[in-house]
Amino acid sequence: MNNAEIADKITKILDLKHEPVAVKIIEKEEEIPEGFKETDSNIRHCQSIMRARKGESFVIPVEKHACVVGASSLGLVSIPSKVKEGDFHAKIGMFDCSDAAANMICQRSELEEGSTVATAVGPLKDYKGEPDVVIIVDLPETLYWLVPAATFFEGGRQAFSTAAFQATCVDSTIIPLQTGNMNMSLGCYGCRRVTDIGNDEMIAGIPYKNIEKMIKALEKIHEGPLQKARAK
Repeated sequence: MNNAEIADKITKILDLKHEPVAVKIIEKEEEIPEGFKETDSNIRHCQSIMRARKGESFVIPVEKHACVVGASSLGLVSIPSKVKEGDFHAKIGMFDCSDAAANMICQRSELEEGSTVATAVGPLKDYKGEPDVVIIVDLPETLYWLVPAATFFEGGRQAFSTAAFQATCVDSTIIPLQTGNMNMSLGCYGCRRVTDIGNDEMIAGIPYKNIEKMIKALEKIHEGPLQKARAK
């Protein structure tokens, strides 16, 4: 299947409200994906994803990443001392002290500093080639069906990692990329403050290499369990 077919299948099976989003982390000397143009203005990673689910595409070079917290986790820039030491997040009021905030940063997944130069974000249906991750933003009931799809062939359980911050950059992009497993997030303070994500929406990040296998599972689940559960 090409990406347009993949996007169409997963959208129809799950009855998604928005387009599945393709995310590619551009490393040094790597070419920009076909069809992507540099954004005109600075933008955060979370903002690019929420706009891409509605049809927009972006290449965001390091100098146009508006959030240094996200950019540093994506390997684009060095982490500022105020972020690493916890002062930045503690001042927001989400932690009791700087040490608690620093502990969150210490435990986050991140790419090697300076290893990347840009991100490419857009609707999966328009992506030519293989992105790193596919991100879906939708209702909990909708994203729930990704769990039986992920466990359909081998069984087991799903374990998700999340925090109060970095729902799209760490939880939905870096963790799936590094682990090779789907991860889910309830959202975070940043994306809920600066994007149009709904109060009733959450986020799933799926490694692109897993997406066709998950669709095969979803097609089988759709024939019975999914239809029965939604028919109530």
